[in-house]
Amino acid sequence: MKVSFPSRRMFTLAAVAAAACTLAGPAPAADPVTVGILIPGSKSDKGWMESGYDGLVAAQKEYGDKVKVQMIENINYADMEQALTNLASKNKLVIGVGGQTQAAVLKVSKRFPNTKFSIVGGNKGEELANVAGYDVKQAEIAFVAGAAAAMLSKNGAVSYVGGMEIPSIVNAGKEFGNGAKYINPKIKYFENYTGDFDNVAKSKEATLAAIAQGADVHYHILNLGLRGMEQAAKEKGTKIVGSYTDRCGSDPLYPAYSITGVGYQVQYAIKEAVAGTWKAGYKPFGLAMGPKASDMVVCGATPEMKSKLEAIKKDIQSGKIKVLEG
Repeated sequence: MKVSFPSRRMFTLAAVAAAACTLAGPAPAADPVTVGILIPGSKSDKGWMESGYDGLVAAQKEYGDKVKVQMIENINYADMEQALTNLASKNKLVIGVGGQTQAAVLKVSKRFPNTKFSIVGGNKGEELANVAGYDVKQAEIAFVAGAAAAMLSKNGAVSYVGGMEIPSIVNAGKEFGNGAKYINPKIKYFENYTGDFDNVAKSKEATLAAIAQGADVHYHILNLGLRGMEQAAKEKGTKIVGSYTDRCGSDPLYPAYSITGVGYQVQYAIKEAVAGTWKAGYKPFGLAMGPKASDMVVCGATPEMKSKLEAIKKDIQSGKIKVLEG
Protein backbone atom coordinates (compact mmCIF):
# COMPACT_ATOMS: atom_id res chain seq x y z
CA MET A 1 0.00 0.00 0.00
CA LYS A 2 1.37 3.32 -1.01
CA VAL A 3 1.15 6.12 1.50
CA SER A 4 1.57 9.75 0.40
CA PHE A 5 2.86 12.42 2.72
CA PRO A 6 2.35 16.13 2.21
CA SER A 7 5.46 18.02 1.28
CA ARG A 8 7.34 20.21 3.76
CA ARG A 9 6.10 23.24 1.81
CA MET A 10 2.50 22.14 2.27
CA PHE A 11 3.03 21.69 6.02
CA THR A 12 4.59 25.13 6.20
CA LEU A 13 1.74 26.85 4.35
CA ALA A 14 -0.85 25.02 6.42
CA ALA A 15 0.89 26.03 9.63
CA VAL A 16 1.10 29.65 8.55
CA ALA A 17 -2.59 29.69 7.62
CA ALA A 18 -3.57 28.12 10.94
CA ALA A 19 -1.43 30.57 12.86
CA ALA A 20 -2.96 33.47 10.95
CA CYS A 21 -6.46 32.28 11.82
CA THR A 22 -5.47 31.87 15.45
CA LEU A 23 -3.95 35.34 15.66
CA ALA A 24 -6.73 37.09 13.76
CA GLY A 25 -9.67 35.39 15.43
CA PRO A 26 -13.17 36.74 14.72
CA ALA A 27 -13.40 40.16 13.09
CA PRO A 28 -13.61 42.83 15.81
CA ALA A 29 -16.95 44.59 16.18
CA ALA A 30 -17.08 48.11 14.78
CA ASP A 31 -16.90 50.89 17.33
CA PRO A 32 -20.35 52.19 18.25
CA VAL A 33 -21.54 55.50 16.87
CA THR A 34 -21.38 57.88 19.79
CA VAL A 35 -24.42 60.14 19.97
CA GLY A 36 -24.83 63.20 22.17
CA ILE A 37 -28.36 64.56 22.45
CA LEU A 38 -29.48 67.83 23.99
CA ILE A 39 -33.10 67.87 25.19
CA PRO A 40 -33.49 71.43 26.51
CA GLY A 41 -36.71 70.69 28.39
CA SER A 42 -38.10 67.74 30.31
CA LYS A 43 -38.17 64.33 28.66
CA SER A 44 -41.57 63.76 30.30
CA ASP A 45 -43.37 66.95 29.22
CA LYS A 46 -46.07 65.18 27.13
CA GLY A 47 -44.85 67.34 24.25
CA TRP A 48 -41.96 68.05 21.94
CA MET A 49 -39.20 66.98 24.33
CA GLU A 50 -40.87 63.71 25.32
CA SER A 51 -41.47 62.88 21.66
CA GLY A 52 -37.76 63.45 20.98
CA TYR A 53 -36.82 61.25 23.91
CA ASP A 54 -39.19 58.51 22.71
CA GLY A 55 -37.38 58.57 19.37
CA LEU A 56 -34.04 58.21 21.13
CA VAL A 57 -35.29 55.22 23.13
CA ALA A 58 -36.63 53.61 19.94
CA ALA A 59 -33.29 54.11 18.18
CA GLN A 60 -31.39 52.60 21.11
CA LYS A 61 -33.69 49.59 21.03
CA GLU A 62 -33.23 49.19 17.27
CA TYR A 63 -29.45 49.58 17.12
CA GLY A 64 -28.38 48.19 20.48
CA ASP A 65 -24.61 48.24 20.96
CA LYS A 66 -24.13 49.95 17.59
CA VAL A 67 -24.81 53.25 19.35
CA LYS A 68 -23.62 54.78 22.60
CA VAL A 69 -25.66 57.71 23.89
CA GLN A 70 -24.94 60.67 26.14
CA MET A 71 -27.97 62.83 26.98
CA ILE A 72 -28.30 66.24 28.60
CA GLU A 73 -31.76 67.56 29.47
CA ASN A 74 -33.39 70.55 31.18
CA ILE A 75 -30.87 73.18 30.07
CA ASN A 76 -31.47 76.93 30.19
CA TYR A 77 -30.95 78.84 26.96
CA ALA A 78 -27.92 80.56 28.46
CA ASP A 79 -26.26 77.18 29.08
CA MET A 80 -26.94 75.56 25.70
CA GLU A 81 -23.60 76.46 24.16
CA GLN A 82 -21.70 74.92 27.07
CA ALA A 83 -23.87 71.78 26.99
CA LEU A 84 -23.38 71.36 23.24
CA THR A 85 -19.63 71.88 23.60
CA ASN A 86 -19.55 69.09 26.16
CA LEU A 87 -21.45 66.76 23.84
CA ALA A 88 -19.43 67.68 20.75
CA SER A 89 -16.12 66.96 22.48
CA LYS A 90 -17.14 63.35 23.17
CA ASN A 91 -19.45 62.26 20.35
CA LYS A 92 -19.51 61.69 16.59
CA LEU A 93 -23.08 62.94 16.23
CA VAL A 94 -24.78 65.66 18.28
CA ILE A 95 -28.54 66.20 18.11
CA GLY A 96 -30.24 69.37 19.29
CA VAL A 97 -33.93 68.76 19.99
CA GLY A 98 -35.85 71.94 19.19
CA GLY A 99 -35.38 74.99 17.01
CA GLN A 100 -34.27 76.89 20.11
CA THR A 101 -30.98 74.95 19.93
CA GLN A 102 -30.21 76.12 16.38
CA ALA A 103 -28.26 79.30 17.17
CA ALA A 104 -26.04 77.51 19.69
CA VAL A 105 -25.53 74.52 17.36
CA LEU A 106 -24.42 76.76 14.51
CA LYS A 107 -21.92 78.47 16.80
CA VAL A 108 -20.48 75.35 18.44
CA SER A 109 -20.34 73.30 15.22
CA LYS A 110 -17.73 75.67 13.78
CA ARG A 111 -15.34 74.66 16.54
CA PHE A 112 -15.89 70.94 15.91
CA PRO A 113 -15.68 70.45 12.11
CA ASN A 114 -15.28 66.66 12.46
CA THR A 115 -18.46 66.25 14.50
CA LYS A 116 -21.87 65.95 12.83
CA PHE A 117 -24.76 68.03 14.17
CA SER A 118 -28.48 67.50 13.51
CA ILE A 119 -31.13 70.01 14.57
CA VAL A 120 -34.59 68.54 15.08
CA GLY A 121 -36.92 71.42 14.29
CA GLY A 122 -34.29 73.32 12.37
CA ASN A 123 -35.10 75.71 9.58
CA LYS A 124 -33.34 77.28 6.63
CA GLY A 125 -30.41 79.35 7.75
CA GLU A 126 -26.64 79.40 7.65
CA GLU A 127 -25.36 76.33 5.81
CA LEU A 128 -22.39 74.49 7.30
CA ALA A 129 -20.69 71.31 6.07
CA ASN A 130 -21.31 69.47 9.35
CA VAL A 131 -24.84 70.63 10.23
CA ALA A 132 -28.19 69.15 9.16
CA GLY A 133 -31.46 70.96 9.85
CA TYR A 134 -34.63 68.86 9.93
CA ASP A 135 -37.76 70.98 9.47
CA VAL A 136 -40.88 69.40 11.01
CA LYS A 137 -43.00 71.93 9.07
CA GLN A 138 -45.28 72.61 12.02
CA ALA A 139 -47.38 75.14 10.11
CA GLU A 140 -48.63 72.39 7.77
CA ILE A 141 -49.99 70.12 10.46
CA ALA A 142 -51.16 73.08 12.55
CA PHE A 143 -53.54 73.97 9.69
CA VAL A 144 -54.91 70.42 9.76
CA ALA A 145 -55.14 70.56 13.57
CA GLY A 146 -57.15 73.77 13.27
CA ALA A 147 -59.55 72.04 10.92
CA ALA A 148 -59.94 69.14 13.34
CA ALA A 149 -60.46 71.52 16.27
CA ALA A 150 -63.21 73.34 14.40
CA MET A 151 -64.96 70.02 13.74
CA LEU A 152 -64.70 69.10 17.44
CA SER A 153 -65.76 72.48 18.83
CA LYS A 154 -69.32 72.75 20.13
CA ASN A 155 -69.10 76.46 20.87
CA GLY A 156 -67.62 77.56 17.56
CA ALA A 157 -64.51 78.91 19.31
CA VAL A 158 -60.95 77.55 19.54
CA SER A 159 -57.65 78.77 20.98
CA TYR A 160 -53.89 78.40 20.64
CA VAL A 161 -51.10 79.02 23.15
CA GLY A 162 -47.49 79.15 21.97
CA GLY A 163 -44.31 79.48 24.00
CA MET A 164 -41.61 81.71 22.56
CA GLU A 165 -42.88 84.18 19.98
CA ILE A 166 -40.48 83.12 17.22
CA PRO A 167 -41.39 82.73 13.51
CA SER A 168 -42.01 78.97 13.46
CA ILE A 169 -44.23 79.11 16.57
CA VAL A 170 -46.13 82.18 15.36
CA ASN A 171 -46.62 80.69 11.87
CA ALA A 172 -48.03 77.51 13.38
CA GLY A 173 -50.48 79.60 15.41
CA LYS A 174 -51.60 81.55 12.36
CA GLU A 175 -52.15 78.36 10.39
CA PHE A 176 -54.07 76.71 13.23
CA GLY A 177 -56.46 79.64 13.04
CA ASN A 178 -56.59 79.43 9.24
CA GLY A 179 -57.38 75.71 9.40
CA ALA A 180 -60.23 76.34 11.84
CA LYS A 181 -61.65 79.06 9.58
CA TYR A 182 -61.33 76.75 6.57
CA ILE A 183 -63.96 74.53 8.21
CA ASN A 184 -66.02 77.27 9.84
CA PRO A 185 -65.47 80.81 8.49
CA LYS A 186 -67.39 82.22 11.46
CA ILE A 187 -65.38 80.46 14.15
CA LYS A 188 -63.85 82.56 16.93
CA TYR A 189 -60.09 82.14 17.29
CA PHE A 190 -57.92 83.24 20.21
CA GLU A 191 -54.11 83.24 20.02
CA ASN A 192 -51.62 83.88 22.82
CA TYR A 193 -47.90 83.51 23.61
CA THR A 194 -46.38 83.09 27.06
CA GLY A 195 -42.76 83.81 26.09
CA ASP A 196 -41.70 80.55 27.74
CA PHE A 197 -42.40 76.97 26.70
CA ASP A 198 -42.30 75.79 30.32
CA ASN A 199 -44.28 78.43 32.25
CA VAL A 200 -47.27 76.58 33.70
CA ALA A 201 -48.93 79.61 35.32
CA LYS A 202 -48.84 81.75 32.17
CA SER A 203 -50.20 79.02 29.89
CA LYS A 204 -53.03 78.34 32.35
CA GLU A 205 -53.85 82.05 32.49
CA ALA A 206 -53.87 82.32 28.67
CA THR A 207 -56.10 79.26 28.33
CA LEU A 208 -58.56 80.46 30.98
CA ALA A 209 -58.80 83.82 29.19
CA ALA A 210 -59.72 82.04 25.95
CA ILE A 211 -62.23 79.81 27.72
CA ALA A 212 -63.87 82.89 29.22
CA GLN A 213 -64.50 84.04 25.64
CA GLY A 214 -66.03 80.73 24.60
CA ALA A 215 -63.13 78.58 23.42
CA ASP A 216 -63.77 74.89 24.10
CA VAL A 217 -60.94 73.26 22.08
CA HIS A 218 -57.30 74.29 22.52
CA TYR A 219 -54.02 73.69 20.69
CA HIS A 220 -50.48 74.43 21.75
CA ILE A 221 -46.78 74.46 21.09
CA LEU A 222 -45.58 74.18 24.68
CA ASN A 223 -43.34 71.91 26.73
CA LEU A 224 -44.00 71.76 30.47
CA GLY A 225 -46.28 74.77 30.02
CA LEU A 226 -48.83 72.27 28.73
CA ARG A 227 -49.55 71.41 32.37
CA GLY A 228 -51.16 74.83 32.77
CA MET A 229 -53.39 74.31 29.75
CA GLU A 230 -54.41 70.91 31.12
CA GLN A 231 -55.29 72.44 34.49
CA ALA A 232 -57.47 75.08 32.85
CA ALA A 233 -59.22 72.59 30.54
CA LYS A 234 -59.94 70.16 33.38
CA GLU A 235 -61.34 72.92 35.58
CA LYS A 236 -63.64 74.24 32.85
CA GLY A 237 -64.53 71.03 31.00
CA THR A 238 -62.88 71.89 27.67
CA LYS A 239 -60.67 69.78 25.39
CA ILE A 240 -57.10 69.86 24.00
CA VAL A 241 -55.75 68.81 20.62
CA GLY A 242 -52.46 67.22 21.64
CA SER A 243 -49.20 67.59 19.79
CA TYR A 244 -46.32 65.43 18.60
CA THR A 245 -47.42 61.86 19.45
CA ASP A 246 -50.58 59.77 19.02
CA ARG A 247 -51.78 58.86 22.52
CA CYS A 248 -55.44 58.19 21.71
CA GLY A 249 -57.29 56.48 24.53
CA SER A 250 -54.82 57.50 27.23
CA ASP A 251 -56.62 60.64 28.44
CA PRO A 252 -60.22 61.81 27.75
CA LEU A 253 -58.96 65.41 27.90
CA TYR A 254 -57.44 64.81 24.44
CA PRO A 255 -59.87 63.95 21.62
CA ALA A 256 -57.19 64.35 18.92
CA TYR A 257 -53.45 64.55 18.31
CA SER A 258 -51.29 66.18 15.67
CA ILE A 259 -48.15 64.23 14.83
CA THR A 260 -45.03 66.30 14.14
CA GLY A 261 -42.47 63.50 14.05
CA VAL A 262 -39.96 64.89 16.56
CA GLY A 263 -39.00 61.40 17.67
CA TYR A 264 -39.02 60.23 14.07
CA GLN A 265 -36.41 62.85 13.22
CA VAL A 266 -34.20 61.81 16.15
CA GLN A 267 -34.38 58.24 14.87
CA TYR A 268 -33.65 59.45 11.34
CA ALA A 269 -30.47 61.27 12.40
CA ILE A 270 -29.18 58.21 14.28
CA LYS A 271 -30.11 55.83 11.47
CA GLU A 272 -28.22 57.95 8.94
CA ALA A 273 -25.17 58.12 11.19
CA VAL A 274 -25.13 54.35 11.77
CA ALA A 275 -25.56 53.66 8.05
CA GLY A 276 -22.86 56.14 7.09
CA THR A 277 -25.32 58.08 4.93
CA TRP A 278 -25.72 61.18 7.13
CA LYS A 279 -25.87 64.39 5.08
CA ALA A 280 -25.55 68.04 6.01
CA GLY A 281 -28.03 70.68 4.86
CA TYR A 282 -31.67 71.60 5.21
CA LYS A 283 -34.19 68.76 4.93
CA PRO A 284 -37.96 69.35 5.05
CA PHE A 285 -40.08 66.63 6.63
CA GLY A 286 -43.78 67.38 7.09
CA LEU A 287 -46.70 65.70 5.32
CA ALA A 288 -44.62 64.72 2.30
CA MET A 289 -42.54 62.34 4.47
CA GLY A 290 -45.55 60.27 5.52
CA PRO A 291 -47.59 59.72 8.69
CA LYS A 292 -44.60 59.03 10.95
CA ALA A 293 -43.29 62.49 10.14
CA SER A 294 -46.58 64.39 10.10
CA ASP A 295 -50.20 63.38 10.55
CA MET A 296 -53.49 64.21 12.23
CA VAL A 297 -55.32 61.67 14.38
CA VAL A 298 -58.82 62.25 15.73
CA CYS A 299 -59.72 59.59 18.28
CA GLY A 300 -62.93 57.90 17.17
CA ALA A 301 -63.26 60.09 14.07
CA THR A 302 -66.30 59.61 11.83
CA PRO A 303 -65.70 58.54 8.22
CA GLU A 304 -66.73 62.02 7.09
CA MET A 305 -64.21 63.67 9.38
CA LYS A 306 -61.42 61.33 8.24
CA SER A 307 -62.25 61.99 4.60
CA LYS A 308 -62.23 65.77 5.08
CA LEU A 309 -58.92 65.76 6.92
CA GLU A 310 -57.31 63.52 4.30
CA ALA A 311 -58.50 65.88 1.56
CA ILE A 312 -57.00 68.86 3.41
CA LYS A 313 -53.64 67.09 3.79
CA LYS A 314 -53.59 66.28 0.06
CA ASP A 315 -54.46 69.88 -0.84
CA ILE A 316 -51.61 71.18 1.33
CA GLN A 317 -49.14 68.82 -0.34
CA SER A 318 -50.34 69.75 -3.82
CA GLY A 319 -50.16 73.47 -3.05
CA LYS A 320 -53.88 74.01 -3.46
CA ILE A 321 -53.90 75.11 0.18
CA LYS A 322 -50.89 77.31 0.83
CA VAL A 323 -49.47 77.55 4.33
CA LEU A 324 -46.69 79.55 5.93
CA GLU A 325 -43.18 78.19 6.41
CA GLY A 326 -42.14 76.67 9.73
